[in-house]
Amino acid sequence: MRPDDWHLTEDIDDFLARAGEFLRSRPLPHIMPLTWTARLRARGAAAYGAEAAVFGLLERAGEVHGAFYRLSPSRGLSLTPLTVEQADALAARLVALGHSVPSVSADDATAGAFAEAWRRRHTGATPRVRVRLCLHRLGTLVPPEPFPAGRGRAVGERDLEQLMGLCRGFAADVGEAVTIDADSWADTRFADKRYTFWEAPDGTPVSMAGANPMVAGLVQVDPVYTPAALRGRGYAGAVTAEVSRAALAAGAEDVVLFTDAANPTSNALYRRLGYVPVVDWAAYDF
Repeated sequence: MRPDDWHLTEDIDDFLARAGEFLRSRPLPHIMPLTWTARLRARGAAAYGAEAAVFGLLERAGEVHGAFYRLSPSRGLSLTPLTVEQADALAARLVALGHSVPSVSADDATAGAFAEAWRRRHTGATPRVRVRLCLHRLGTLVPPEPFPAGRGRAVGERDLEQLMGLCRGFAADVGEAVTIDADSWADTRFADKRYTFWEAPDGTPVSMAGANPMVAGLVQVDPVYTPAALRGRGYAGAVTAEVSRAALAAGAEDVVLFTDAANPTSNALYRRLGYVPVVDWAAYDF
């Protein structure tokens, strides 16, 4: 595998014209490039601070074997599954072109292979695991029994203040550096989702779940959040079941979500609902 088999472009339309069929051929392991290219095409690069985005594809004899995207020089690479040889060729190509790589995320094997290749080829770039995740796919939905008191309700425009408050809580919990207020909302990754609240009997939202727009027949549930003081009462399971059911009703072929591999509580919850682990994921910082 030669480094120059990797072709880089800043033109998202050119990238998707060449790599789109490849990405759609395996939507589960390709979920991140599918999601982010759909966002950029729908709302433009400026909405996500991605004016300097770079896309890459591994192409030989007209056939695509791998792809990546990087939204800005300060943000990391996101890779499709690669072999050790393919990851090494990509690292060599990026070094030759003078690209910086602050981090990488991909399925566990690919992320590890690229991290090691980058360490070898870029002196002083010591990889450190930031997080390990697990991508789950919904098998047969198993609603929690019993449901907690209250009901699920689709979130509307009049709920924006409450929704933003819950999204701020989620972002703080996961260490996501983002400003969420009325002025910035439209330019965050949270704005393009459909949300469901779980409401207490008095109508107070006690938990929420979002769902990304469908892409390649797949819907990703993200985020799911219950304020700390309200946890342990079944709200997260109830609202996840509601948003999962809505995704299936809208025609999704697959419904997926990510969990923190180090959080046994959330992993057990989603598996009780019928979610099955399918891909181990990792992110490395350099």
